[in-house]
Amino acid sequence: MFILANFIKAVATVLDVVLNIYMWLIIIRALISWVNPDPYNPIVRFLYNVTEPVLYRVRRYLPVVFGGIDISPIVVILVIIFLRQFLVQSLYQLALRLL
Repeated sequence: MFILANFIKAVATVLDVVLNIYMWLIIIRALISWVNPDPYNPIVRFLYNVTEPVLYRVRRYLPVVFGGIDISPIVVILVIIFLRQFLVQSLYQLALRLL
């Protein structure tokens, strides 16, 4: 039982770190979009390649452009915050109950 509890706790920790890193990548991409970034810069290309698949799906299903402002990063950040507060915390509590 301890092994399963530790495994669930480890999964929760890794998921929390991955969601946190992805949230910061979304924030950095949103900040970079305010200036005119060089599309050939490797950092800009990396940020675009990592974040665009998720942002594209949000833009496809929700009308998230108001007055020329794209709010899809805000929607994705809110989903990440929800996942961190609900899913990660639920996994931590499940691991504690198994101990």
